[in-house]
Amino acid sequence: MPDTDVLFRVKRYRPGSDSRPRYQEYRIPYRNDMVVLDGLNYIKDHVDPTLAFRWSCRMGICGSCGADVNGHPKLTCGTYVREFRRGVVTVDPLANFPIIKDLVVDIDDFLNKLASVTPYIVRKDEGDLKQEYIQYPEDVEAYRQQSLCINCMLCYAACPVFAASPGFVGPAASALALRYIRDTRDEGADERLARLNTKSGVWECTFVGECSVACPKGVDPAAAIQTLKFLATTRHMRRLLMPKSVSR
Repeated sequence: MPDTDVLFRVKRYRPGSDSRPRYQEYRIPYRNDMVVLDGLNYIKDHVDPTLAFRWSCRMGICGSCGADVNGHPKLTCGTYVREFRRGVVTVDPLANFPIIKDLVVDIDDFLNKLASVTPYIVRKDEGDLKQEYIQYPEDVEAYRQQSLCINCMLCYAACPVFAASPGFVGPAASALALRYIRDTRDEGADERLARLNTKSGVWECTFVGECSVACPKGVDPAAAIQTLKFLATTRHMRRLLMPKSVSR
């Protein structure tokens, strides 16, 4: 791509005034080191201050800047414009989420799904800490991959099951549940598995795997869901055979 300019096609939508979403085109200066977020910020700062989108860290850590870029869910802060050789960058809001304005989507349902898996360490001996809960490197390694999730929601935008069944708990929430189930300090696994062992839980997943393809951090939520299916089945069978047992 030459160092001249680039065409951004950005989805615009104001639910209160627009009958339907539309694309607006902006031709802006191009730099070889430009990421999509740079382009959006240039438009916001120099061309059209009404454009709405989310961003925060610009370092691929906060997960705020997700959008569909040329048909694929991406972090705009880590997607280089030079990847698109035809010189056109089409930016849409993340698929499968209601649009608040332009590229800003409503994440309330996603946050509720995260909350439903109890995304924190649960202890039965709550109170004053009397000793450290020591973890060794191998303990951390058991959940390290799932702990890399930045809640960017790209996996939900990529997931055809979530698109068809919005009640599905989804990839990121499932991966987060496994992160705490595998934490040796946690004692809430039984309750989490009970919530996930439902049709709208892990069993809704058909293992398409698009969530893992889209994940920018290599969390592999598709594999996490299959692990949760195994753990939920094991828990259920143990409860049938040994009703008084507590499975982890």
